[in-house]
Amino acid sequence: MNFQDLMVRLGAIDSPPKTPTILGFECAGEIEAVGEEVEGFKVGDRVVALPEFRAWSELVAVPTKYVYHIPDEMTFQDAAAIVMNYLVAYILIFDLVSLREGKSILLHSVGGGVGQAIVQLARTVPNVTIFGVCSKSKHEALEATGLIDHLIDRTDYVNEVRKITTEGVDIVMDCLCGEECNRGYGLLKPMGKYILYGSSNVVTGETKSFFSVARSWWQVDKVSPIKLFDENKSLGGFNLRHLLYQQDGSEYVRSTVDKIFGLWKDGKVKPVVDSAWALEDVAEAMQKMHDRKNIGKLVLDPSMEPKPKPATPAKSKSKKQASEDKGGKKDKEDDKKAENGGGDEKKEGGDAADEAKTNGEEGGEAAHVNGDGGAAEHKEEPAAAAAATNGDATESEKKESS
Repeated sequence: MNFQDLMVRLGAIDSPPKTPTILGFECAGEIEAVGEEVEGFKVGDRVVALPEFRAWSELVAVPTKYVYHIPDEMTFQDAAAIVMNYLVAYILIFDLVSLREGKSILLHSVGGGVGQAIVQLARTVPNVTIFGVCSKSKHEALEATGLIDHLIDRTDYVNEVRKITTEGVDIVMDCLCGEECNRGYGLLKPMGKYILYGSSNVVTGETKSFFSVARSWWQVDKVSPIKLFDENKSLGGFNLRHLLYQQDGSEYVRSTVDKIFGLWKDGKVKPVVDSAWALEDVAEAMQKMHDRKNIGKLVLDPSMEPKPKPATPAKSKSKKQASEDKGGKKDKEDDKKAENGGGDEKKEGGDAADEAKTNGEEGGEAAHVNGDGGAAEHKEEPAAAAAATNGDATESEKKESS
């Protein structure tokens, strides 16, 4: 799963697919069939793929230019968790900002899948200082990794960074957009670089509208080229989906995937998997991502069994409640008779019939909950009702009932 999947579901993405559709941008598994004139792949190969949608399936059809062989030692779960996140991280770190020794990075959403990938790749360069911004609830778990120099709460990160370094930072990695662009740009040193690679701030609250997307973009101050020239700063952006599917960057992406797998073999990177989910539990998994409670990658596994759903409480009355209700109604009837001096015979007969009807219905409900014992305690109940409830009346009882 990627945050991009959540944005597609909420309609906060350009060129969304026509519904109904299957979501998902990356998957891993074995090849079950190949098309005509396909070269380099055969049935049984272990691969990871980056289709544009439809990845959340047990069987996925993908053009070969988006399919990559995975190392023999790599699990499918790691393969599904590593490719897209580390592609983005690698291109940002080594191709767009050309990270060098002694530089400092401010990284938003450091606990997410891409954030963790950037941290691991940045640690392959000596003497790099990382300022990680995330919610306070994630600090303890991230501190335990020992990879982040300064963990900062997102509520007032600008002042916190200024307390640590008055000069600012060399690089800002922003996956949020909105007001964070203005704040982050103000933290750049001269010769600093600001990279926008996401806009997750458009996903706010329980719902999303066109206006929340527009507001997120219009909150960004317009920076003129002259200002960049005067301040010796750079702005950049990266969108893997556009590069791969709209700008014919498949060969460049393939070469980068090979480099990432090489780093994995050398033990320099390892995907962080927050949790794995059955396909049927995707809604709960997406809600966890929406609430930004994950640290690392959320993975869907078709082989997993869904979580058991809570049982619906029975609405019928228990045997004890039915007996108490019957006794209470009987007492009321006796009181009514005493008050009216006994009443006429016709009225008493009617009351008795009503009482029998009430008791019969309640006895049936009690039998439904408690089984044969419940039905046996209500001997005044008609035999036909007992047979319908318990399903074990004898043939002679059925005839007698008739």
